[in-house]
Amino acid sequence: MPKVLISDKMDPKAAEIFRARGVEVDEITGKTPDELKAIIGQYDGLAIRSSTKVTKDILQAATNLKVIGRAGIGVDNVDIPAASAQGVVVMNTPFGNSITTAEHAIALMFALARQLPEADASTQAGKWEKNRFMGVEVTSKTLGLIGAGNIGSIVADRALGLRMKVIAYDPFLTPERAVEMGVEKVDLDTLLGRADFITLHTPLTDQTRNILSAENLRKTKKGVRIVNCARGGLIDEAALKELLDSGHIAGAALDVFVTEPAKEHPLFGTANFISTPHLGASTSEAQVNVAIQVAEQMADYLVSGGVTNALNMPSLSAEEAPRLKPYMALAEKLGSLVGQLAHGALDEIAIETEGHAAELNQKPITGAVLAGLMRVHSDTVNMVNAPFLARERGLDVREVRHDREGDYHTLVRVTVGTDEGDKSVAGTLFGDSAPRLVELFGIKVEADLAGDMLYIVNEDAPGFIGRLGTTLGEAGVNIGTFHLGRREAGGEAVLLLSVDTTVTPELVSRLRELPGVKTAMSLRF
Repeated sequence: MPKVLISDKMDPKAAEIFRARGVEVDEITGKTPDELKAIIGQYDGLAIRSSTKVTKDILQAATNLKVIGRAGIGVDNVDIPAASAQGVVVMNTPFGNSITTAEHAIALMFALARQLPEADASTQAGKWEKNRFMGVEVTSKTLGLIGAGNIGSIVADRALGLRMKVIAYDPFLTPERAVEMGVEKVDLDTLLGRADFITLHTPLTDQTRNILSAENLRKTKKGVRIVNCARGGLIDEAALKELLDSGHIAGAALDVFVTEPAKEHPLFGTANFISTPHLGASTSEAQVNVAIQVAEQMADYLVSGGVTNALNMPSLSAEEAPRLKPYMALAEKLGSLVGQLAHGALDEIAIETEGHAAELNQKPITGAVLAGLMRVHSDTVNMVNAPFLARERGLDVREVRHDREGDYHTLVRVTVGTDEGDKSVAGTLFGDSAPRLVELFGIKVEADLAGDMLYIVNEDAPGFIGRLGTTLGEAGVNIGTFHLGRREAGGEAVLLLSVDTTVTPELVSRLRELPGVKTAMSLRF
């Protein structure tokens, strides 16, 4: 009989589900790392919330552990690479607290609109300042959603019920899905200029970090009110305070901060600012939901081998896994590449296979492509939930098998349709194991995809490579590999360089200023 340890305080329904499914369970909470290390070896599963830190040291002692289940979204307290190396599946419950978080955002929007915290404090102080608190209605106002996924779509539904106009910015939101949601799809600048209220519902990634930068905050409509129940780091907090003090921003409500716990902060005490201590998921219903979900997922895996919301494992049978593993690595890299390079809103994606790849189960390959593509914009996506997230955003996904012989014994091609046209990349396997890029946006190029890289499109002209090398040398950046492709002599050339250090935004800006450069971007794999 499988045995599970629940090491953090969790709703009792979790233990009930384990026992009902034939899984032995112990509820032992509050253990120190050394105490946990001493007992973890006897368990097949570990159910946690945020308190237990599953370190490499703990995992080395977990000689029988098969699955870790996190009741909630964030898995910062789990060493996922170490778990993967040890063959331990890591699961989370990314959708168990969606309604709770959406409702908190709506609550904060109302609190801003009617200045409820300040009015409450004033009234309880015996001031009765009725004329001081002149609020605004939300009816007929424009709500701007940054992120229209699971939580954002719930907020949109509630806002439409309040007779608000809803506009949304989300690179993965298709026009058809926008119509279905009843929202207007817009670009970010349009949203900033039109929204009376802005609420954020996007994870923190390299692409979304500081999405409401000082520059973007200044583009907002005067009198805007901003709510963030998503992640700290999406808003420039110093610029937010400056614009609150100046009156350009009429109010802001933050449930999340760059540094937590936020026990002191420059924004505290600012007029028209509301803060809560990361309460987005803090309702009794949400805590029950995530406990039930994590128990069901872990029991499925331990009893029948079913995999749901795994962060480090695709849905695969034991027989398929060895053959598919290198193809999935190739597919994920191609998805990540096109996700980082393709600008504009995505509305469709085609995954084509030929040769040996066309003979395999396509679902894991498709899941790997989508995981690589969408991980650029989401830190909780994986090969299991990526297809669901794609469907949720209305992304049209096509799988095409070609029964033909090509230049390579096996080939995977990924093509995304954007409002700027189709963008296509293709790759193969060298030695049936090493992923290799062979085509980039119609240009033949042979390259590994690993680590930190630079992508440069330039005019094919004498002297360019020398200027590029000098600029990188002056910045102290060493080139690892250098891959060059071009359409024709004197035409457009593409460079992919692997480098030994992280590429800074300042270096990218310098590269864009070099004569002949059309595009310069940093990539990471």
